[in-house]
Amino acid sequence: MNVRRVRAVAWKECLHVARDPRALGVGVAIPVLLLLLFGYALTLDVDRVPLAVWDQSRSAASREILSRFGGSRYFVLLPPASGYGELERALDRREAVLALVVPSNFGRLAGTGRAARLQVIADGSDPNTAALAMNYARAVVDGYSADLLLERVRRAGAAAPRVPLDLRVRVWFNAGLESRLFIVPGLIAVIMMIIGGMLTSLTIAREWETGTMEQLISTPVRPAEIVAGKLVPYFALGFFDLALSVASGRWLFGVPIRGSLLVLLAFSSVFLAGALGLGLLVSAVAKRQLLAGQLAFVVTFLPGFLLSGFMTDTANMPAALQLLSHAVPARYMVTLLRSLYLKGLGPGALAGEGLFLLAFTALVLALSVGALKKRIG
Repeated sequence: MNVRRVRAVAWKECLHVARDPRALGVGVAIPVLLLLLFGYALTLDVDRVPLAVWDQSRSAASREILSRFGGSRYFVLLPPASGYGELERALDRREAVLALVVPSNFGRLAGTGRAARLQVIADGSDPNTAALAMNYARAVVDGYSADLLLERVRRAGAAAPRVPLDLRVRVWFNAGLESRLFIVPGLIAVIMMIIGGMLTSLTIAREWETGTMEQLISTPVRPAEIVAGKLVPYFALGFFDLALSVASGRWLFGVPIRGSLLVLLAFSSVFLAGALGLGLLVSAVAKRQLLAGQLAFVVTFLPGFLLSGFMTDTANMPAALQLLSHAVPARYMVTLLRSLYLKGLGPGALAGEGLFLLAFTALVLALSVGALKKRIG
């Protein structure tokens, strides 16, 4: 490979990028937009759940249980309802996620030690939110029930019973269970995959459409030198996007990097080169900019977003999709970034993911050179 010819191709591509504001827009504006949009709008936290209440009892006991719901950070009490009709309207309009009905005999039964019942109605149109909200409600009711039981034991003059099991939970790596600490590292991997593929997916196809590829072929430059020359300027642009994403994650979203920044940049550089190589491969195969852009979207965004474990754990997917996800490089990059950000692991613990990314990058670059050779021949 001749370094001088690679430099000439790279300089030609740099001039094209500098003269094409759309390419710069894709390379800089879209990563920032995706990071801000997903980072602020996308959250897995479920708190401050709107709770509609119909208190038929209006007793001290009912006011106590409602105060516990209102005092929890997970619920926001709506103005009191006067019947099932108001509860139904609140759920229909998405003004409430849960509705709580306190029967008229609640205070009497709770005061005499008999079993009292509460009714919780959940909006199941969003099953994940409904399930979490019902668990929160169950925790509030269980706490109130345990306090009632202890109070009755004290009134009877008996010793408080010992709890047979004492569960003490300690959360590692994300003590506050904040979803942004989980989302932002995975989002950086997905953005790198999408932008890397989109940046280079039009380069070779554009050469064919404008007729400059024939001029390039007539020179002594080789297919490997064309691929390397086109990779260099976009790698620099992609690395700038990476640095911007990492800085935004730290200063905008407050996501610290517990691992080594140098290790993160090293692994990310390998992954970025593979994503750019994938875009070059698509461009060499398609030979048309419209088709290349569509193919790049399909092979980068959809697998990166759906099969990488960014949003949902791959273990919860059907067996066929779990098997397919092992061929998605973004899956390994998402795991790698979360391990660096949250767990602070070193390169030794991440060697498996790193080797896969190296193999992926080498494969797509070799296929890009091969596809270009075939097209030229």
